[in-house]
Formats: sequence, structure tokens, C-alpha cells
Amino acid sequence: MKVRYLFTFKDDRMKVLHLTWIAFFVSFFTWFNMAPLATSMLESIDWLTKEHLAALAILNVALTIPARIVIGILLDRYGPRKVYSGLLITMAIPTFVFAFGDSWTQLMVSRLLISSIGASFVIGIRMVSEWFPPKDIGFAEGIYGGWGNFGSAAAAILLPWLALTMFGGENGWRYAIALCGLFCIVYAFIYYFAVKDTPDGKEYIRPKRNGAMEVSTFGDMVQLIIWTIPLGGALAVLAWRLEGLGFISTTILYCAYVLITITVVFQVYKIIQINVPILKKGVPKDDQYKFKNVAALNTTYFANFGAELAIVSMLPMFFQLTFSLTPTTAGLIAASFAFINLIARPLGGILSDRMGSRRNVMLIYMLGISIGLGAMGLINSGWPLTLAVLITVLTSVFIQGAEGATFAVIPMIKKRITGQIAGMAGAYGNVGATIYLTLYTFVTPQQFFFILATGALISFLVCFFYLEEPKNAFAKEYYVSSVDESDVEQIEKARRKVI
Repeated sequence: MKVRYLFTFKDDRMKVLHLTWIAFFVSFFTWFNMAPLATSMLESIDWLTKEHLAALAILNVALTIPARIVIGILLDRYGPRKVYSGLLITMAIPTFVFAFGDSWTQLMVSRLLISSIGASFVIGIRMVSEWFPPKDIGFAEGIYGGWGNFGSAAAAILLPWLALTMFGGENGWRYAIALCGLFCIVYAFIYYFAVKDTPDGKEYIRPKRNGAMEVSTFGDMVQLIIWTIPLGGALAVLAWRLEGLGFISTTILYCAYVLITITVVFQVYKIIQINVPILKKGVPKDDQYKFKNVAALNTTYFANFGAELAIVSMLPMFFQLTFSLTPTTAGLIAASFAFINLIARPLGGILSDRMGSRRNVMLIYMLGISIGLGAMGLINSGWPLTLAVLITVLTSVFIQGAEGATFAVIPMIKKRITGQIAGMAGAYGNVGATIYLTLYTFVTPQQFFFILATGALISFLVCFFYLEEPKNAFAKEYYVSSVDESDVEQIEKARRKVI
């Protein structure tokens, strides 16, 4: 696929791609609507403190991890059109509550619920993979992820203007956030009626059973269980941080630990319940896939998207203090990280499509991230500012390009469970951010960059030894097993009977 085809709006594939990245854009515009308005909130609500805002920032990512797993399951079962539209409408409710909340409980609970909208990314991954063949999937997923992710930067730019100029007054921030909820509702209906899950004549293949990811061997089932546990661990870290800030008591913290443990145990139970009957029956050889590929991509998203979220959170202060800059100048430099998404993520997808080996592209990107972050760890006040900014931008290109390369591979691992695979990898991106930001509180910025570089290097080694080149990586159609073909035939027969 050539870049110029992006603007062929009469093409159904391009129509779906554009409508889907806009859905992602609206989701992230809503998800990141608090930070740009934080100072306005402090001025408007006399009891609100910076500590409250820090707690709300933690809550803003708390449910994203489990939501991405749940959304992945719902996605594979019901299809992206219904799930995306349903998520947008559902998330409009806590957005309105947050906009007009006047108590800590209202702000806290609504922000916690809004964090679920971060799972929206997973939905478009499956939708785009239904409309684009393997040979073009990297570029298409890169456009979806890169352009949609720009919603967070757009929120930082537009929401303060809307609050101060368009609405004005001390409650301007409330109307700006409420507008996000309205955008969600309106676009949910647009998306529902404007797209289809698959092109005409193509059936949407669903998992055999719902509730947990299918695997091919008992060994893979053990690996899936092992990789499920850290998702709960990240939630426990978030609860611990809230207790450390004084916003929940020790009793509530332990209750959270118990609830998280019960949830993880239940998920492990579902993994066993779903997979043991399938494995006892035996999985046909041509229907098998290797979970180690999922695990490898979990590490890449942990190391690249996790690093991106962590760096964006600390970069403005790092440049301000290191080079004695004004907050505005430091903020503009830090904003380059988000702006690079528009180009770098699609570029990662394009290279994955065109370089002949998706695995090798992934390896190059992860090694590049490690080198770039290592160089950032050497930045100090003695460096020329221009060189420091150049190193930062180049590192950003590798980080966000690696994100595009990751999701150029995910749809090819096992087509009918793409939503669940994308959900787990996406969740590990948030796990990475949680772990990294927690470690940041104990080290210097330079040490922090070296920690991020080490994470990327570990992911490189994991991919080097475990990640395999996908089947049909550059074909016109995705690899379909005999089991999938049987499902399509049964669906077609059932449809003919109805007709």
C-alpha cells in the first residue's frame, strides 16, 4: 500500500481506517482531558490540592490494565463495531460525572472508571486487521495507532483554549471536559452506523470459547498463567501508591490486595477451564500457535509504550531543571515526544511491511531504543541543548516506531484471538508505565533512562531468542487453519438456511 492511497476516501478500506483512528483519537482526547486543565481545577475547587491531582493521575490508569483484557475478550466475541461504540457511550457517563463533580468521591470514582477508555486502542487493532491484508497491516496499524494516539496531544493543546476562551469563567474546565463526553456519544453513533466489522463476503471468525485466551499446548497454558499474574501485580502497585499518598487507608489497601488476588485467581481458573478440554481433545497441528511469540511482544510493548508513558510524565521537568529552561520551553520540547507519533508509528509499520522480515525490524527497533535511552542517560547541563533535543527526538522515533512494529506482528499470530493478544500486549504497556514510574521515585533522571534502556535491551534479547517470523507475513490473506475454515463453512451454511 502506498502513502497516497491514504487519501482515497472512496475506498472502503480507507474509510474504515480513517473512521477507526478518529474513534481512537476521541478516546484518547477524553482519557487525557484532566492534565491540561489541572491548574484550572485547582483555582476553581478550593479544597482540591496537588496531592489530590497526583492521586487522580494514578486512578486515570488504574483500570486500563484489566479493561484491555476484558475488551479483548468482548472484541473477539462481538466484533469491533459494537464494542467500540458501546465503550464510547459507556465512558461518556463518568466523563460527565467528573466534569460536574463537586466532591472527592465523585471525582475519584469517575476518574477511576474513565481509565477504562484506555482499552479503546485494542479494538481498532482487530478492526484494521479485518480490512487490511498481511502485506499492508503494518502501515495501516501504524496510521491507526499513531494518528489516534495524537488525541492526547490534541487534548493538551485544545482543552485549555476551550476552557479559558470558548467557555471562560471558573467553571470553563467543567464544560470543556463535558464536551469530551458529548464527543464520545456523538461519535459512538457515527461509528456504529458508518462501519462494518468485515468487508463484504468475509466472515468474522470468533474464538471457540470465550473467557480466556486459547492456547495450543499445556506448556503454553502454564506460560499464559505466568504472564497473567503480573497484570494483577501492577494493580497492586497502583493501590500501594495511593496508600502512600494518603488517599486510601491501610485497611482499604489490604482489601484491594484481596480483591486483586481473587480476580487473578479467577482469571487463572478461566484459563484452565477454557483450555484443558481443548488440549485434552487435541489441537490440530495446523491450528496451533506458539505462545512464546505473544510473550515476546508483551515485552516489546512493556519496553516501548511503557517507556513512552513514563518519559512523557517526567521529561518536561527533566529539561527544565537540567538546562534551566522556562516551563513553557521545557513543555514544548517534551511535546515533541507526542508529535513524533504522527510519523514514527506509521513509519514503524511501513518498515515492517517493506523490509522483508518483521522479526528483524522489531529487533532493530528494540536495540535502537536501548542505545537511544542509554544516550539520554548521559545528558547533563554541560551538553548543548540542541544535541540533547536531537537525541531525545531520535529516541522517540525508535520508541514509537517499535510500537508500530509490535502491532504489525500481533494480527498474524492467531487471527481469531487477535483482540485478546492485542489486549494482553496493550496491558503490558501500562504495566511497564506503572513499574517504570514507581522506580522513578527512587532514582535520578539519568539513572531512570538507564533503567529504561535495560528494559529495552532485555526485550531485544527475548525477541532474539523467542520471536518467530509470522506465517504469511507478507501475503494477500492471513493464515487460516482447517478449524477456522470449518467455522466459516458452518456460518455460511447457517446463513443460507436463514435466507
